[in-house]
Amino acid sequence: MKKTMVAATVPALMMMCGMAHAQSSVTLYGLIDEGLDFTSNANGHHAYQMVSGDTMGSRWGIRGSEDLGGGLSAIFRLENGFDLNDGQAGQGGAEFGRQAYVGLSSRRLGTFTMGTQYDPTIDMWSPFTSSGNLMGDLSAHPFDNDNADWDYRIHNSVKYVSPTVAGFTGEAMYGFSNQAGGFADDRMYSAAGSYKMGPISAALAYMKTNGGSATTTGAVSSATGVFTAQSQQNIDAGLSYAFESKAVVSLAYSHVDVYNPSANAYFGTQPKAGTQNSWKFDNYEINGQYFFKPDFWMAAAYTFTTAQIATTTGHTTPKWNQVSMMLDYDLSKRTSVYVQGAYQHADGNTGLAFDDADILGSAEPSTSANQMVYRVALLHRF
Repeated sequence: MKKTMVAATVPALMMMCGMAHAQSSVTLYGLIDEGLDFTSNANGHHAYQMVSGDTMGSRWGIRGSEDLGGGLSAIFRLENGFDLNDGQAGQGGAEFGRQAYVGLSSRRLGTFTMGTQYDPTIDMWSPFTSSGNLMGDLSAHPFDNDNADWDYRIHNSVKYVSPTVAGFTGEAMYGFSNQAGGFADDRMYSAAGSYKMGPISAALAYMKTNGGSATTTGAVSSATGVFTAQSQQNIDAGLSYAFESKAVVSLAYSHVDVYNPSANAYFGTQPKAGTQNSWKFDNYEINGQYFFKPDFWMAAAYTFTTAQIATTTGHTTPKWNQVSMMLDYDLSKRTSVYVQGAYQHADGNTGLAFDDADILGSAEPSTSANQMVYRVALLHRF
């Protein structure tokens, strides 16, 4: 009996020693966000819905690393997004549509990864916005025009993140078209820098995409993005100040140019092809988070958005005002309950979907210039 136990135990111990020597790790993780939403005007009606992933996208994933020695590690991540209510995968049904990459990480030289990833504007600038950091859909800028709400990822991409030196971190990405004879078609490139020193944090970011057609081979496509257009560029800036452990106040600005657009993922009725010259957006946001206690906090945000809509028949300037609030109580380190509310007022005369209020996460666009959405939800991390 003892010999049998020794025979079984020795190989197991040898395997454990080998694993410890290599210092490899694989972690299964995830998050579930589920709640009830009420929309005041959804195509002229009240709407009551059960919605998954409004504030933080429901997901599960696997990440791992292997110590290669000399401060160098091999890393990977596979992450799936899903809708809890019907079990369907998000991101167009992709198995690992949220993230899927492999790479090398060096404490001295930085991190290089390849695959489907978030671009530098998401990594470094989006956390200064309420939608990218705290409140998700209900505080997103109109139609998520600047992707602050993490609407899409970049395929066929290579990304480099520098080490942090004197509070500064840099990041750069290139997404390949993967098309023979079409190197610039459906490609993307982006760069960003962030700085943190004491209570002050700041970031600048830039992203440019060419195309966004229905192709599934490029870095960007209409199936996974927000706009279908000839090209798009985003210019972003953010600044925040933390008042010890009690409060954080942030300012975020983004400018978005969309050239020769033909569709938007959130429009109920798309514009006629060939009628749009450009859509340009400027988003100005102030948001804050206040901790009553470490496990009980409140957040609020105000965004003013103005747009320049140039068509073949004229020029218009719609505007939006939006206020969002959230109250969160942590039942444990992994489980939270929260309530949210958002109000949007639209002011436009474009003849397009820009004219009616449409809070991201609402059941449907409003039939008027005003819309409110409320949410009560449970969030669990594992």
